[in-house]
Amino acid sequence: MIAQIVINFTDLTAGKILVIFMLAGVALTALGLYQPLVAFAGAGATVPISGFGYLLANGAMRGAEKGLFQALTGPLAAASAGVSAAVVFSFLMALIFKSHTKYN
Repeated sequence: MIAQIVINFTDLTAGKILVIFMLAGVALTALGLYQPLVAFAGAGATVPISGFGYLLANGAMRGAEKGLFQALTGPLAAASAGVSAAVVFSFLMALIFKSHTKYN
């Protein structure tokens, strides 16, 4: 709903709005405000794009406890399952369905 309001009343593109939401998830995680939201809402807070920002920030913070290199690789490790699943399922759908251009 918030994204639709932003689209309706600003000139921001969908890509910019997605980046803003992801960075908001990172910022809220850094401030310690996103974890209570996850505890309250569960999947309602972790599934949207702001949840991806939370996942990356959480992975970086957990990795930072082990050292600088793990702080850089922590977000990759945290998001690897979801990204891998997206790639695999996209490939399978590409094999099953034939793409075509949409004509007006």
